Amino acid sequence: MTKNVGPVDRGVRIVVGLILVALVFVGPQTPWGWIGLIPLITGLIGWCPAYGIFGINTCKSAS
Repeated sequence: MTKNVGPVDRGVRIVVGLILVALVFVGPQTPWGWIGLIPLITGLIGWCPAYGIFGINTCKSAS
């Protein structure tokens, strides 16, 4: 599993994921906020399965 998510992409994913998960606890408190786990996890591990399927790589050095 090589990394295919670059540093800027990772940062954006982590921030968006945290915001969406926070919506579960504050704000409208809907279960839809749990969808934020997807960008959060992919940002933390640096690998996105959708990027792999479509051949996208935002990481400068695929390691």
